[in-house]
Amino acid sequence: MKRMADLLRQGSTLTELACPACASPLFRLRNGDLWCAKCEKKVILIKEGEDPTILQSSLALGDLEMTLLAKIQETQVKMKHEENVDELQKLGALLSGLLENLEKVRKVKRI
Repeated sequence: MKRMADLLRQGSTLTELACPACASPLFRLRNGDLWCAKCEKKVILIKEGEDPTILQSSLALGDLEMTLLAKIQETQVKMKHEENVDELQKLGALLSGLLENLEKVRKVKRI
């Protein structure tokens, strides 16, 4: 109940929808996402006739993109403080590979 009250205080709205896992009411967050306060998870509704594999692929690519961005940021921080030239070269190669993979993921997401 406290989590539900916190969501309302933060500007979320209570919807008429129920969580498919626990039947608890769903909240619409300010960013538009549906959220189950009991499960503490984002809920994605699939409309009748929609292919769930397309949605799953999109979510997986989004997660991969976020992971790559986090690793790019971690690598950048390490490079900023590194003085050893050999280590900087390794970090540069790592960064290059991460950026290439990020570009590939974004290209696939557009298809």
